[in-house]
Amino acid sequence: MALILSNPNRQSLGGMKLARTLLSGVAVCAMSIPASAAETDSGAISEIVVTAQKRSEKLQDVPIAIEAMTGDTLKELNVENFDDMAKYLPNVTMGGSGPGQSEIYMRGLSVGGTGGGQSVGATGSFPNVAIYLDDQSAQVPGRNLDIYAVDLQRVEVLEGPQGTLFGSGAQAGVVRYITNKPDLQNYQAVVNAGTAGTVHGAMSGNGDATLNVPLITDTLAARVVVYDDRRGGYINNVPGTFVRQSTDLGIHYAGYTNNVPGPANAQNSANNKSLVAKDINPVTYEGVRGEILYKFSDDWNALLTESFQNMDAEGVFYETPFSSGTGAQRVALPDLSVQLYNPSFDKDKFENTALTINGRIGDLSVVYSGAYLVRDVKQQQDYTNYARGVYADYYQCLSAKQTNSSAGQCYSPSSTWRVHEKDTHLSQEGRISTPDDWQLRAIAGVFWESFTIDENDDWEYKTAPGFTDVGPSPGAKVNNPGIRDNNDAFFNDVTRSYTQKAAFASVDYDIIPKVLTATFGGRYYRFDNSEDGSVVSSFGCFDAGPAPCTAGAANIDGHKSHYTGFKKRGNLTWKVTPDQMVYFTYSEGFRPGGFNRKPSGTDFPGFKTPISYAPDNLTNYEVGYKTQWFNHHLELNGALYQEDWNNTQIAIFNPTELGLLTFTENGPNYRVRGAETEVVARPYGGLSITGGGAINNTNQLNSPYLVGLNNVTLTQLPNPYGTINSSLAQSPLLRGNIRVRYDFEAGDYLPFVQIGAVYSGHTHSGTGAISSGTSAVYASNYEESSYTTVDASVGISRDNWSITAYVDNLTNTRADLFTSDPQFVKELFVNRPLTAGLRVSYALGK
Repeated sequence: MALILSNPNRQSLGGMKLARTLLSGVAVCAMSIPASAAETDSGAISEIVVTAQKRSEKLQDVPIAIEAMTGDTLKELNVENFDDMAKYLPNVTMGGSGPGQSEIYMRGLSVGGTGGGQSVGATGSFPNVAIYLDDQSAQVPGRNLDIYAVDLQRVEVLEGPQGTLFGSGAQAGVVRYITNKPDLQNYQAVVNAGTAGTVHGAMSGNGDATLNVPLITDTLAARVVVYDDRRGGYINNVPGTFVRQSTDLGIHYAGYTNNVPGPANAQNSANNKSLVAKDINPVTYEGVRGEILYKFSDDWNALLTESFQNMDAEGVFYETPFSSGTGAQRVALPDLSVQLYNPSFDKDKFENTALTINGRIGDLSVVYSGAYLVRDVKQQQDYTNYARGVYADYYQCLSAKQTNSSAGQCYSPSSTWRVHEKDTHLSQEGRISTPDDWQLRAIAGVFWESFTIDENDDWEYKTAPGFTDVGPSPGAKVNNPGIRDNNDAFFNDVTRSYTQKAAFASVDYDIIPKVLTATFGGRYYRFDNSEDGSVVSSFGCFDAGPAPCTAGAANIDGHKSHYTGFKKRGNLTWKVTPDQMVYFTYSEGFRPGGFNRKPSGTDFPGFKTPISYAPDNLTNYEVGYKTQWFNHHLELNGALYQEDWNNTQIAIFNPTELGLLTFTENGPNYRVRGAETEVVARPYGGLSITGGGAINNTNQLNSPYLVGLNNVTLTQLPNPYGTINSSLAQSPLLRGNIRVRYDFEAGDYLPFVQIGAVYSGHTHSGTGAISSGTSAVYASNYEESSYTTVDASVGISRDNWSITAYVDNLTNTRADLFTSDPQFVKELFVNRPLTAGLRVSYALGK
């Protein structure tokens, strides 16, 4: 957990969630985690102001389940990226491959993680949790924008459908990063530096600096933050030799059914001795953000922001309990170890330019926000274990007939896959709102977004000689029209485009002023989706003549779809007293449909891969309350909810019967019934106790199987969906956390001590049948055990200085965060081992 600094103005700091209150029957909605609860003369919990409804309001007055982590809380919890943050959010889980390579889920609404970045930009469903950097939407399939948490005013996590005000992608909720804005009056300078060591891992170091300068007092100011964080690795690449086996599913392509030709030599095996190393997965965050605020008049101002971040995640963030293969080839590997035969990395950078204009026309507030975000990802991963798969040896082995000899020959299994993905988001929104103190209040706006994914994926596993090089389908609209290299056996060159147009409004009416309020909201939207490009296999390209060979090339140009709809929200809020509020909410969320890479063609007798899949929808029924007691020394917030998720988009992978390509179908309906809870207590002095948790009971309501031609149910195939009453993925029944902190005085010094714990219950990684091995028929689904982690920290501050010592994962617990097998070997994505660190901060100005 690691707190970073004890605030010089003696802020009392709240934080994690208390799962115990769930067990005692208190159903509460996540308020905040709670941000530093600034100590007043009475020691009461301070107020937090949020903009969850696109107007500034006290968090305790907003009838939405919100978790708000202020900038001080992020520092106290040693939060630097979203992986750090997620463990303190009881109703948020993740599934994926490491920093910036995951899907985010809320309230258990997950059918499983991506399990790797392979073609996820070209094939993945639109996320059902939106990510916003201030007013800029930034979500893409399978890759959360991992914004480094420095100089943030707060992070707001809005749970439940937010489709009316935030639109598509906010089906299950929204994560909003709110940056600190320039101060027009005060100079500020803050410097933070830290170092840390990880058990069985490498050292880490970080530093950041923030400067705020009023260039013209009360008129023009600039704010700049720079940061550099280098996190040491903790995964080891251990020695290994990959040797083909007679049990490899594709060995028959060489004409060998019982024996593999030859010894383990350079031609038919791979050795990783040149890559053996410790701590192969360091992560570096480097970035800068600059903001200029200009105040035209008392009523109008403009904010221009430029953000740049470069993240470099080397290696992999999983361990493999065993090597690949069977018999003597399958050996147990040490803790925190893998066997990789090629370099692996994920280089992810983004740049965002944003302009926000705030003003007034008469009594009406006017806001314009426009932004342009460009994200560029270059990733490579080892894929040598693919040689155990069904089709690999077609590209790596030659039969006796092909070699013109008495025996076939296999060649190197060493393989990789590469991704180059470029995403662009151009968005504009304009809205007007009435004064907050009117009995009838309204906000209305229009929104436009153009969102494009350009993705090139190359699978480099063609090692047998005699294959003709491949290129895109003739005439296809591609980013790279050139011929691929000799090892490229399969590639995607795909562009996906979304244009969203929307108009939204929300109206509040005080039936009884300051007591009873009704809210009605709606959003009309239109999506125009398109897909162009080429999907190419070198199947059929052995000895095919002059390049490029296009025998396995498919032109997917011209895929288009249009979706329109109207989503609603209704809310009734009752202020029982100024400090106790209850509410009922009905809300709807949505996300668009998409396309599959393959043109419609028969894969299995009686079945064609669908060209497209439709939107899925979420309906939420929620009863909640937000209360404060004992002169604001105790806070109890909570909610009970039911969420119905219909026509759910599910990715299917069955290379044996349905072809090598993953495709997406609209599958079952699911229901989530759950409760959220949070308790914040300031019993006396500098003692703070904060805790909370979430219970989610998830159920599959139907099991539609696959439907083939003429609406015939394909019961002869294994059902790719789960059975009725099975649970959703990455959705533990119980998650919770608790934190206790004590701030006190010692002469001129202000020390603190803090300890906290996080619990996550048993879950599983995907929907469908649980896998007992690797390479499941449709998709990986593994059991994931429950775990508890403990963090502790101590610190002291005086005047402008503060210093903190912390230990994350004090008990060195190995938590299985997500399990998958996209590289044809079981992978467990685990948390960082015990890490102890020291951080020093110096601040000038207000």
